[in-house]
Amino acid sequence: MKTTKIGFIGGGNMAASLLNGLVASGHEPKRLWVSDINPETLANLSASLDINVTQSNHEVIRSVDVVVLAVKPQILAQVAQEIAPLLQQHQLLVSIAAGINQASLSKWLGADVAIVRCMPNTPALVLTGATALHANDKVNPDQRDLAETILRAVGIALWVDDESELDAVTAVSGSGPAYFFLLMEAMEKVAVELGLNEATARLLIQQTALGAAKIALESSETPGELRKRVTSPGGTTQQAIETFEAGGFSQLVSKALRAARDRSVEMSKQMEAN
Repeated sequence: MKTTKIGFIGGGNMAASLLNGLVASGHEPKRLWVSDINPETLANLSASLDINVTQSNHEVIRSVDVVVLAVKPQILAQVAQEIAPLLQQHQLLVSIAAGINQASLSKWLGADVAIVRCMPNTPALVLTGATALHANDKVNPDQRDLAETILRAVGIALWVDDESELDAVTAVSGSGPAYFFLLMEAMEKVAVELGLNEATARLLIQQTALGAAKIALESSETPGELRKRVTSPGGTTQQAIETFEAGGFSQLVSKALRAARDRSVEMSKQMEAN
């Protein structure tokens, strides 16, 4: 893997996070390429990581074994069609663009291109991301390993067998950080109303969220079991939990995630039709 040449089309935040993760994990910077239309973006990446930078997508394609498409979904069709004639049979395409399905990617890039579609989330920016991957039938085992290794540079990476599962992944982990931020935002507001100053409230909530996630990750118990462990009968936590449930908390979460999943399906269909 560390000798594989990897190129990024687009040098935005997610690409920069993956590049940082790859370098931190020991990948040779001179085997990494990135192209972007913004000279300042390229200069910053070159200065911080000492990788190869260019404004030419063609130069990246000519130089690498793996091409990571990291441009905005709105321009992906244009970029994919531009690079399609340059692709070589051995190259792997990894797309991290949200809402662009395999059918659209294959239509733009070519039916014989090995493509892995990924759904990373924003915690990848701090190397704690959660990414789901799906490969088309042109991807061989070595290429699967390559794609997984690239995404593991910024967190965990899991494969799904059916591409439709990525719509559920989008609703759960893709949009998920915003749900936790929403809860933290609401808790902070009430904490201030209860008499805490804003800085104290924010730090307590942030550390509590971090601690709860760490316990859940390191425990073999389910979230439900962990919740029961910290919910003493007749205590303050039970009172809060019962209040949540009386307000329809579980039903609201179900409705919200299903709405996000349905919107992901709708967006994919819209992009495929264009």
